[in-house]
Amino acid sequence: MTQFLPPNLLALFEARPPIPYLPPPEDLLIDKNAKRPPITGVAQYLSQFEDPADTPPKPVVETKEQKRQRRRREKEELLAYKVEQGIAQWNPAENEKATEDPYRTLFVARINYETSESKLRREFESYGKIKKLTMVHDKEGKPRGYAFIEYSDKSEMHNAYKKADGIKIDGKRLVVDYERGRTQKTWLPRRLGGGKGDTRKTRESRAAILEREGASGFDEHDRGSRDRRHDSYRNGERDRRDRGYGGYL
Repeated sequence: MTQFLPPNLLALFEARPPIPYLPPPEDLLIDKNAKRPPITGVAQYLSQFEDPADTPPKPVVETKEQKRQRRRREKEELLAYKVEQGIAQWNPAENEKATEDPYRTLFVARINYETSESKLRREFESYGKIKKLTMVHDKEGKPRGYAFIEYSDKSEMHNAYKKADGIKIDGKRLVVDYERGRTQKTWLPRRLGGGKGDTRKTRESRAAILEREGASGFDEHDRGSRDRRHDSYRNGERDRRDRGYGGYL
């Protein structure tokens, strides 16, 4: 390929001239006839060495991966300790803010954080007379997104449990269940490793869902038919499950 280069570049690839030859020197640097000192061992210097017992241990240098794993392990151990302590102290029967009768109490989850207590009461009063409604807040006064509703009669709670699941309030589809903390001995909340269902997830916007379904060949009519079939199936499953209502409450 160098034959295609111009002369000014070909000059850069020319070989250098050979190294000039020089005869070896006649006098050696070391006199072979000179008397050399005898070769001895190092045993006489061992007393000057450092004692291995007094040698400090080498500093352990932690890599980034080891540091990351150590922090993850410490975090998991701390979380497991907190969960263990929380399980030991877990006693929902001693909750002063709890409702009077757990068998007449409905658990409502996935509530919009902007939903007020009065609006939630107004929506659930259509299923029966509400004796007490408690929306749970954190220490800073912010809503946690779930509430407990105690009805005056067990049949009214059963009616709300059967019909209120999946209703929308302020754009959020609610999930209802009977109170399990005081009705099941082995029940634990999600923060202690128990719970039921999944947590709140970031859902796609309606525009993104319609765009994806449009690309797949589905239209709004197909979506509505599918939702109606799902709702009818879910209601049928809940009806069959509620036939043994008095057994597990």
